[in-house]
Amino acid sequence: MWHDLMAVQIPIVEKVLRTVAVYVLILVLFRLAGKRGLAGLNTFDMVVVFLLSNVVQNAIIGNDNSLLGGAIGAVTLVAVNAGVTRWLARDPKAARLLEGRPTTVVKDGKLVEGALHSLALRPSELEHAIRIQNGDKVGDVARARLEPDGQLLVALKLGEQSATRADVEDLRRRLAEIERLLTAIAADRRPPG
Repeated sequence: MWHDLMAVQIPIVEKVLRTVAVYVLILVLFRLAGKRGLAGLNTFDMVVVFLLSNVVQNAIIGNDNSLLGGAIGAVTLVAVNAGVTRWLARDPKAARLLEGRPTTVVKDGKLVEGALHSLALRPSELEHAIRIQNGDKVGDVARARLEPDGQLLVALKLGEQSATRADVEDLRRRLAEIERLLTAIAADRRPPG
């Protein structure tokens, strides 16, 4: 029993190469699928992700069902991912190549139809994301762009932005000044006593 758990049934180098190859393949597939897949997984996307892990399992493990073989594959995946992540953090050109560039999806309150089409993003999905970020409708947006990591960044038009604490404090200060001036004017208009 212990022998079956610990005996790697294919060469370790093959196990590592299989894992790296599948990692690269999945990376390329997600890059080709685009940012929209990362932005918000719908039911169909979830089905693909679940099935994808099952489909590539044998490509990674081969004929090896040992515990040690699985551990080697897991360590390889984590190590390769950590290496790629660190590489992308240091090399902007590589990040742009592997992750892509941001895509503007709303400009001056209007949808950029070509961008929505290429991202396979429905207007209703975009409107929902805008509401989550304090906008009421697409017309409220100065600019919205989908980042390479799938995150939607929304910049509302100035008139549609919420007041900040600094705005509220500025109004309080101005109101206090108005009250002081009104009190001074009222005091000047009082008849002498």
